Amino acid sequence: MTAAPLIPSSTQAIPDARQIPRHIAIIMDGNGRWAKQRFLPRIAGHKRGVESVRSAVRTCAERGVEHLTLFAFSSENWRRPLDEVKFLMQLFVQALENEVAKLHKNNIRFRVIGDLSRFDEKIIRLIRDAEEKTRLNTNLTLNIAANYGGRWDMLQAVNRMIRECPSKADGYAENDLAPYFALHDAPEPDLFIRTGGEKRISNFLLWQLAYTELYFTDLLWPDFDAAALDTAIASYQQRERRFGRTSEQLQTSATSQRAAGG
Repeated sequence: MTAAPLIPSSTQAIPDARQIPRHIAIIMDGNGRWAKQRFLPRIAGHKRGVESVRSAVRTCAERGVEHLTLFAFSSENWRRPLDEVKFLMQLFVQALENEVAKLHKNNIRFRVIGDLSRFDEKIIRLIRDAEEKTRLNTNLTLNIAANYGGRWDMLQAVNRMIRECPSKADGYAENDLAPYFALHDAPEPDLFIRTGGEKRISNFLLWQLAYTELYFTDLLWPDFDAAALDTAIASYQQRERRFGRTSEQLQTSATSQRAAGG
């Protein structure tokens, strides 16, 4: 049986709203356009995007973020030109071979979420080795969503739940399904970031983003640096996270907490 989720869903309980997000999720969009603006092939943008990944991981670790989930390759990205898909797979292999030791040295846990069945054996082996090597690390959990889709995540969760709990007389509840999602042991994202100017979530973490604060920027991913991430976090810190409550309720709760602390 899959382990129970560590943290309740935002629709079942009110999460602890912190100044620094516990979990940031990012759609890294704009690599191809970044390259096109410079009259370079699209693959040059993907190469440069790796530098922004390193910057995001380093900055999140320094700021005290506990989980960072990056949408690296969606279940729909197989529709891209074959040459680009092949290059992305090669880049994935290079990253797994060259970056995991650095992550481990910095006490960062690495894992991949998504349907691995379409990847070749070498990539799967590198993923499993990296996950095993870093599984006990505690500084930051880096989740790479590869061949991932939000609808796939929901369907695989439902299918696994039904296989393991085939019959319930009173029907299934949210808490029955929650342990089967790819990110079942992580808090739901506090902050979602999408670079590149598009304003949609593109089949990413459809279940988990129910109460996530959304942040969109026109910056292309290769230009998204530590300062840009700090700007996104600053925007998040200005949001009023009500989780279904009113502003007046939040103010009353804050006053009560201050009085109790005093």
